[in-house]
Amino acid sequence: RVQCDSCNGWAHFECAQYHKDSGALLDLVNLSLVSGYVPQAFKTAVIKPLLKKPSLDPGVLANYRPISNLPFISKILEKAVAKQLSDHLHRNELFEDFQSGFRAHHSTETALLKVTNDLLLASDNGLVSILVLLDLSAAFDTIDHNILLQRLEHVIGIRGTALKWFQSYLSDRFQFVHVHDEPSTRTKVSYGVPQGSVLGPILFTLYMLPLGYIIRKHSINYHCYADDTQLYLSIKPVNTNQLTRLQACLTDIKAWMTSNFLLLNSEKTEVIIFGPKNLRNNFSKIIATLDGIALASSTTVKNLGVIFDQDMSFNSHIKQISRTAFFHLRNISKIRNILSQNDAEKLVHAFVSSRLDYCNSLLSGCPNILIKSLQLIQNAAARVLTGTSKRDHISPI
Repeated sequence: RVQCDSCNGWAHFECAQYHKDSGALLDLVNLSLVSGYVPQAFKTAVIKPLLKKPSLDPGVLANYRPISNLPFISKILEKAVAKQLSDHLHRNELFEDFQSGFRAHHSTETALLKVTNDLLLASDNGLVSILVLLDLSAAFDTIDHNILLQRLEHVIGIRGTALKWFQSYLSDRFQFVHVHDEPSTRTKVSYGVPQGSVLGPILFTLYMLPLGYIIRKHSINYHCYADDTQLYLSIKPVNTNQLTRLQACLTDIKAWMTSNFLLLNSEKTEVIIFGPKNLRNNFSKIIATLDGIALASSTTVKNLGVIFDQDMSFNSHIKQISRTAFFHLRNISKIRNILSQNDAEKLVHAFVSSRLDYCNSLLSGCPNILIKSLQLIQNAAARVLTGTSKRDHISPI
């Protein structure tokens, strides 16, 4: 509780947030947790549309990405709750084993390493693998609050004041759009986890917990990262009848998603087959579609930002990195003369080094000729930064 002259006594939540001393902020957070109430001022988001690419037509609304901003103090409160919630999940082993989204020591890289390792081991054992990449439409925006609260109570074990706090957190949320210094009218948000929030991603993964039970029931391998789910089945070439398990699993997943207000986007969901070329061709003839999901028309798919090819060589992925990195290096070199060393380094790290570093542990075991092309990118970046001539030896640089 906070003493406030303007309130003639103890401050209201909405008033207390404006008090500047840290003790008031600490008291506000503690009072929210003890009472199970989230201030209304914390639950209003301002949406600022951002054009996805400068080259897109600004007159088309679909070309904008809505950026949701919440009050800074509300995120401090959420951070305190997220810490306690994560501790509870770890202590009671409630996390989904194969969900890598929004967890410490879990990333897209660890998720892809697990899947890649399983696919390579299956190939070594003479098996053919089918990988299905499920795509959900606006998954974070269609979460049903009543179902989520039931998950928190009956699956996660949150009850009493803690459950009351989450009810308050999800209820009576509003948002408005702000463009060219003009705000729109406020609109109530009745579904979805709050965009731009600290708790939203964690709550989404808890909402998706039953999905793992469904997939395991069919003995299908899987791994998730947020709303991206990978299903993969490795079988002997003669056991094509095993594909019925994958079909049944997809049917159950669709049914569960429908009952939980989620939509599987069949058009963006992809299927790709791994294994020897002759066996891949035979399987492609057998399964033109899987439960209405078409096989990938190309020999590659993009999986969490990494291009997978049917030979698991990552050749296409490395070529894509090279094209993109050299494109940015050419642009940086054109303005290098007007950049300070510090600014030039920032640009190289943002547009080039980040691409070389992303999930590069997947490239372990790739032929030297492929790795050499990545080394050439690093060499070129060093020349751009230091102004080193093409004729000079780059290793010391």
